[in-house]
Amino acid sequence: MTLRLRALGVHLLTATGAVFAMLAMLAAVDAKWDLMFLWLVVAFFVDGIDGPLARHYHVKANAPEFDGVLLDLIIDYLTYVFIPAFALFKSGLMDGWTGWFAIIVITFTSALYFADTRMKTKDNSFSGFPGCWNMLVLVIFALQPNFWVSLSMVTVLAIAMFVPLKFVHPVRTERWRVVTLPMALAWTFFAGWAAWVDFHPQSWAHWGLVTTSIYLVLAGIAQQLIPTTRRI
Repeated sequence: MTLRLRALGVHLLTATGAVFAMLAMLAAVDAKWDLMFLWLVVAFFVDGIDGPLARHYHVKANAPEFDGVLLDLIIDYLTYVFIPAFALFKSGLMDGWTGWFAIIVITFTSALYFADTRMKTKDNSFSGFPGCWNMLVLVIFALQPNFWVSLSMVTVLAIAMFVPLKFVHPVRTERWRVVTLPMALAWTFFAGWAAWVDFHPQSWAHWGLVTTSIYLVLAGIAQQLIPTTRRI
């Protein structure tokens, strides 16, 4: 297989995320939340591996007719933002005005963030919360906190999208990657397991979700507070 065909194959892999998004949406319309999140977890996994493959096969040089960054952003908006926001609203976990507030804030701020040319830092982390609402909404489904708690988390993270706080990229942020990447893989596993057991309240996967989520949210901020050690 030529390098060009491999590069095209990476684009095709990325595009499968749109299919998984549609399958997740169909499940969400039928209120099959466990199945919806299973498809979103699959899409999350694909999103995690297509970037390294794209860089490995130099898709910009070997398959330039497709814009992989644009394709990735379109699919990410569907799987990270649009479908999770719909699920949060239709599930009843945030009733009344709080549900309307959540879907409006999540979709509006995320549209702006995804178009922000300053979203990446010099170390390939994200500047501001990167709109990973799929992760937050899955945790809300698993733990089912008081809706005021959910509202507070949505509000804080929406604001965090536009403040100079750093959030790590599990693959591209080199600092602490030896910990961050396994944490991201563990989160994916716990998320899939929680959805597989239909968010059973006694599932041990919930504790794994909480632990890994806290790390992924705070690791970048911690890196800002802890200076790097210079090598002599």
